[in-house]
Amino acid sequence: MKKKELSVVVPVMNEEENVELLLTQITEALVGIDHEVIFVDDGSTDETLTTLIKNSSETVKVVEFMKNFGQSSAMQAGIDFAEGEYIATLDGDLQNDPSDIPSMLSLLKEKKVDLVAGERLNRKDGALLRKIPSNIANAIIRRTTGVYIKDYGCTLKVFTSKTAKMLNIYGELHRFIPVLAALQGSRIIQVPVKHHPRIHGTSKYGINRTIKVVSDLFLMVFLRKYMIKPMHFFGGIGMGVFGLGMLINLYFLVKKIMGEDIWGRPMLLLGILLLLGGIQLITVGILSELQMRTYYESQNKKIYNVREVHGG
Repeated sequence: MKKKELSVVVPVMNEEENVELLLTQITEALVGIDHEVIFVDDGSTDETLTTLIKNSSETVKVVEFMKNFGQSSAMQAGIDFAEGEYIATLDGDLQNDPSDIPSMLSLLKEKKVDLVAGERLNRKDGALLRKIPSNIANAIIRRTTGVYIKDYGCTLKVFTSKTAKMLNIYGELHRFIPVLAALQGSRIIQVPVKHHPRIHGTSKYGINRTIKVVSDLFLMVFLRKYMIKPMHFFGGIGMGVFGLGMLINLYFLVKKIMGEDIWGRPMLLLGILLLLGGIQLITVGILSELQMRTYYESQNKKIYNVREVHGG
């Protein structure tokens, strides 16, 4: 069977009033492009799944989760089931516009990049709960990860299939797809896309997602800088802590030799704690190195990704 040119992945949860209209919009926008649409129902409790199954066909797949696993898992499942040469992702709430996909796909091919990400220039969301926290989060992510994308939260993206299938989106990491792609060495550009206000249903996001973003950000920074060299992180901090503890204890050793009573002093206890903490951090670094090597070698994974081989 000939491989389709494009797979469109749409994670949905409780979007019964939106999915049929969205499918119509996708079909109209992708006229002339050999494509498939993959809806991933993330544990909907309304009639979303029934509506999707009614509209399923040879080119419209419906992946039904046994329960709610979250948007990241739904997006990963859609990517896993995608068979297209290229993969597009978008939200199921009609706020992303499928008519942007053809131009993004053309740009992906023309510029020979791996990922084209959408940037919502005129967001139709509430300022207090959505826009302002998002702008702050985007600025922090750019500064800490070194991946300079203006809008990390826009789900509308177009990838090469190879790039999408290398992402491995766990937990809540769908917000950090550009960072995950950059970890693989992918070439990324961002383009302005349309954004519409939500008409039906309610948003699944709230102010509490900021906490999740911050916690995931620590993971992204670690993966970005120390994924294949964890000893540089744990060992560097551990040696510093150990060295400081050693200096404190040497100071009190000299005091003891000079005949002073040093027992019970807070600084002495701090020195002992720093010594033990340093040893623990260095040990964690060694164990992380061993685990990293086990991860790669047991699955015959490489610590590098080859884009192409020329000649020979």
